[in-house]
Amino acid sequence: MKAQPTGSPIREHHAAPFLAVTLGIALFSVMDGLMKGASLLVGAYSAMLVRSLIGTALMAPLWKWRGGHWPDRPTMKLHALRGAISGAMATSFFWGLVYLPMAEGIALSFIAPLIALYLAAVLLGEKIGRGTVLASLLGLLGVVVIAATRMGQSDLDPKAGWGIAAILVSAVLYAFNLILQRKQALVSGPVEVALFQTVWVAIFLGLLAPWLVVWPDALALTYIAGGAALAMVSLMVISWGYGRAETQALLPIEYTAFIWAALIGWLMFDEAVTWPTLAGAVLIVAGCLIAARKPTEQTAL
Repeated sequence: MKAQPTGSPIREHHAAPFLAVTLGIALFSVMDGLMKGASLLVGAYSAMLVRSLIGTALMAPLWKWRGGHWPDRPTMKLHALRGAISGAMATSFFWGLVYLPMAEGIALSFIAPLIALYLAAVLLGEKIGRGTVLASLLGLLGVVVIAATRMGQSDLDPKAGWGIAAILVSAVLYAFNLILQRKQALVSGPVEVALFQTVWVAIFLGLLAPWLVVWPDALALTYIAGGAALAMVSLMVISWGYGRAETQALLPIEYTAFIWAALIGWLMFDEAVTWPTLAGAVLIVAGCLIAARKPTEQTAL
């Protein structure tokens, strides 16, 4: 076998970005479970703020050790924008998870890629085809199935409706996040992305700390620290994957989160997956897959 010349670049397997994003989604799902546990104890805002502070403490030395340099102004503005969106997105999502089962919350969040199609049309001038409209209707029907079933339960938590609304707000913000995700991955390395996203989340959430923060006890802090570590690893792994493959090719992997959420919800919170939740998730995912058949990239750049 002919030896590879010294100094030649190492070729990555074509499946590497897909495996990286799959691993990242799995780790993010475990993080969701830990953050739900922390949010039940101290509230979603405090859990998210402390997580971002711990994440900054974890990532700053690694960034410095890797020879990190201060981003230029346009890149820093991109980090700040995604940090603001991510902070609001994650806080609203974890707040919603307090009042909903994990599988149900994740299923509702799957509407985000469909929202991203319309955002891409508005922000990037992409055309909305007939398939996109059909995909959106399927996704909307899935949301209606899940929400109507939840709202029709006799033992409904009065805040469950607000939980559904919070998850859907989070989905809209995540759609913006999807558009920014690949653009950010193309101009910054995974360590820089993970560090400055968590830094800006901490800055924006910290503005409200004097009025809202509740310092976690030992159990909540354990959950948050574990969530922070998993979030940082997940951000780096997913950023690495999105820097090496198109967004539309990787988006279907997002739906593996439903499997992980169902498993973690069952293990940590004794949550059962209902048939309406499963049916709604199938409708939403079907809509997203129909939309993903468009031959041009949907949500990148």
